Amino acid sequence: MQDSRRNFLKKSAVVAGAAAVGSTAMAMSNKTKSNTGSNGVIVGQSPKKEIIYKKTAVWEEYYKQAL
Repeated sequence: MQDSRRNFLKKSAVVAGAAAVGSTAMAMSNKTKSNTGSNGVIVGQSPKKEIIYKKTAVWEEYYKQAL
């Protein structure tokens, strides 16, 4: 009884480990295929221009105090 229980646990651990390694490898291969041309940078299709900084009096006051 104990031997069959131990064998079942050993086999299930091996199967679970193999499934985890297989799914990780598949996920990594899909990720590298999609980023091969963009060098890891995601390029969007948004028509809007991203504004990172807009010069205002509040920002000027902040920068004066930060220095």
